[in-house]
Amino acid sequence: MSLTSAPDIKPPLGRVLVVEDDAVLALAIEDALQNVGAAEVVICASIAAAMLALEEAEADCLVLDVHLTDRNDGWALAELVDQLGPRRPVIAFSTGSPEAIPPAIAEMGLVFEKPYDPAELARALASGRRRG
Repeated sequence: MSLTSAPDIKPPLGRVLVVEDDAVLALAIEDALQNVGAAEVVICASIAAAMLALEEAEADCLVLDVHLTDRNDGWALAELVDQLGPRRPVIAFSTGSPEAIPPAIAEMGLVFEKPYDPAELARALASGRRRG
């Protein structure tokens, strides 16, 4: 019997929160995440909506727009999530001005400067997420 190695197949992403107030970009990110195997993508247009979604269930990954309509510090959600428990989700910051993110916060995740390819963001999350 010959043993062959199985192709390197990554398990699908779990629940991903996309906190983005640009509806077109949010839908493009959702599509890209589904293409890399996200189990569920929840789009939130505000920090308030993201907080409600996090109360419903934890997220495996967060895509955070830094400048939202309701808040100019979308990155603050990353700080809060970091304090909620030992299993921090993988975080990607989405911004037109990466210099606005405090350095200690930027180190918590990946930073994607707008405009960027949503497929690139999705691949980065799929390959860099924590397992187990």
